[in-house]
Amino acid sequence: MTSSFTATLAYSMPASALQIVLVALGGPLLLGLMAKIRARAEGRVGAPISQPLKDIRKLLSKERLHARHASVVLPLAPIVILAATAVAIGIAPLITTHPALGASADILVIVYLLLTGSVAGALAGLDTGTAFGGMGASRAMTIGALAEPALLVAVIALSIQAGTSNLPAIVSSTLAHPNWVSGPSRLLALVALVIVIIAETGRLPVDNPATHLELTMIHEAMILEYAGPELALVTLGGAMRLGLLFSLVANLFFPWGIGSNGSLVGLLVGVLALALKTSVIAVGVSLIEIHSAKLRLFRLPELLAGAFVMSVLAVITGLVTR
Repeated sequence: MTSSFTATLAYSMPASALQIVLVALGGPLLLGLMAKIRARAEGRVGAPISQPLKDIRKLLSKERLHARHASVVLPLAPIVILAATAVAIGIAPLITTHPALGASADILVIVYLLLTGSVAGALAGLDTGTAFGGMGASRAMTIGALAEPALLVAVIALSIQAGTSNLPAIVSSTLAHPNWVSGPSRLLALVALVIVIIAETGRLPVDNPATHLELTMIHEAMILEYAGPELALVTLGGAMRLGLLFSLVANLFFPWGIGSNGSLVGLLVGVLALALKTSVIAVGVSLIEIHSAKLRLFRLPELLAGAFVMSVLAVITGLVTR
C-alpha cells in the first residue's frame, strides 16, 4: 500500500506542476491567438500569437511603481490572484484525471479559489481611492455575483449524472459514459458555462479587453494603477484564469484524450489533447466576439440571468432523465 501511494504521489505531483507550467505559458498564447483571429477578421495583420508572453517578460524588467496613497493591499493582490489561480490549476483535471490533491478538487473549492482572486483584484482597485478603480471594482463584483452562481449550478448539473461534485470523478465518469455528452442536460450546461466564461474572462459582449475608454472599462479599470512586475503578475493571472476555464469546459464536456491511466504516454497525449481543445474553444469565443457588440452595463444582468436559468434547467433535466 505504501509503494502504491508513493507511485501515485510520484505521478500526481509532477503532473500538477506540469499543468501549472502549461497554463502559465498557454494562457497568454490563447490570448494571442484570439487577438490574432480578431485582427484578421478586421483586415489587419495583427501582433504575433506570442505577443502576450513578450509583453509579460517586458513588464517584469520594468520599475515597480505604487500610487502615493496605496496600502499593502495593492502589492499583495497580484500575488493572491496568481497563487489562487495556480492552486486551482494544480488540483483540477486538465491533462490527467489524477492530479495532486485530486480528492480536494471539488467544484466548490475551484469556485472559491477563483472568487478569492476576483475579490483580491476588486480590493486592489478600491485601494488607491481613484474613481475609475472603484467603478471597475464595483462592476466586476456585480458581474461576479451573477456569474459565479450560474457556474456553480451548471457544474452541479454535471455532478448529478456522475453522483459526485469532484471534478476528476466527473471527468472519469464522462469517459466511462460517452453518451452523456449529447444529453440535453449537458448541452444546456455547456451553453450556460460558455456565457459565464465570457463574463468571467472579460470578453465581448460583456467587456472589451482592448478598450481605452475609461467609462466602459471593467477589468482594465481595476489595474490602471499597476506597473512593472506587478502588472505582469496581474496580466499572467488573468491569462491563467482564462486558460483554466477553457480547460475545464474542454475536459468536462469533451474529456477524450485526457490521461487516465497514470502513464507518461497518457500524460503527453493529455497535453496535446488539451492544447487542441482549448485552441478550438478560443477560436469559437473569438468568432463570438467578432460578431458581437459590447452590451450596455444594465443589459448584462439579463445575459447572466439567462445563463443561470439555463443552468437551473440543466439541473432539472438531469434529475428527470437520470
